Formats: sequence, C-alpha cells, structure tokens
Amino acid sequence: MIENARRKARAIDRPAGAVVIACDTDVVLDGEVLGKPTDAADARRYLDRMSGRGHTVMSGLVVLDENGEEWSGLERSEVVFRDLTEAEKQRYVDFGEWEGRSGGYAIQTLGSTLVERLEGSVSNVVGLPVGVLASLAPMLFERAAGGGRESAF
Repeated sequence: MIENARRKARAIDRPAGAVVIACDTDVVLDGEVLGKPTDAADARRYLDRMSGRGHTVMSGLVVLDENGEEWSGLERSEVVFRDLTEAEKQRYVDFGEWEGRSGGYAIQTLGSTLVERLEGSVSNVVGLPVGVLASLAPMLFERAAGGGRESAF
C-alpha cells in the first residue's frame, strides 16, 4: 500500500514548494487483498465472503514536503460486518455504492449499515488516515506563523 501511494505521489507534476499527499487503501480478507469489485456480481461475492466476519483495512500514506522529502506511514483498522441477509446484500449491490471502492463498500454512507464493529481509525476506513497524516505533516493542521496561511482542514 505504501508503494502504491508512493507511485501516486511521484506521478504528480507538482509546482515547486507544493506539498503532495497520496494514499492507497485496500481491504484484506483471509490474507487476500480484495481490491475493487469488477462488477455487481463480484461486489455480491465480496459481501457474501465478509458477512458475519472481520477484515482488515490498510492504508499507505505518503507525503512529499515542500522540498520533495518523503514521509510515509501505514494504518490498519479492523472491521467486522454483521451477518447480512440476502436482501440486505442485494439492496447494497443494487444501490451501486460498491463501484470503485476497495472491498466493495463505503463506510461513510449506506455501507455503515453493514458494519457491526470497527476497531481503529474510522478515517482510515473512509480512505484517508487523518491521524497518520497529522503525525507525518503537522504543518497541514497548523496556521503558518505570521503568514496567515490556514490548512484546508
């Protein structure tokens, strides 16, 4: 995950002095990285496999500072899905929220109804581990001394 985030960060044609933040998030179940479902049937298979079980959400984060120096970190969160009924699985697939989502769900919207329990960082499961970002680049969360610059957060 860190390597994918690194590639994303380095692919940016950034202006001099710009800070780049790149993240790559994946869902791991039974030692297998699930990735993004290719279609609705694939999304349904993911839900079938995760129903009533736990999985790990891992995010690699890379920050390139103003000078191009790299800082990186990894966050892990454990998510346990409820035992889902067939109707719940189908409703979620039909809703289409799985599209383009690692693991085939988005916890920040309807996907939150699938979750029984989460241990760790919610922001990590959403796709940007804010705690790791704050530890790697605290300047993004502070006002620049005398410069009047504020972070986007």
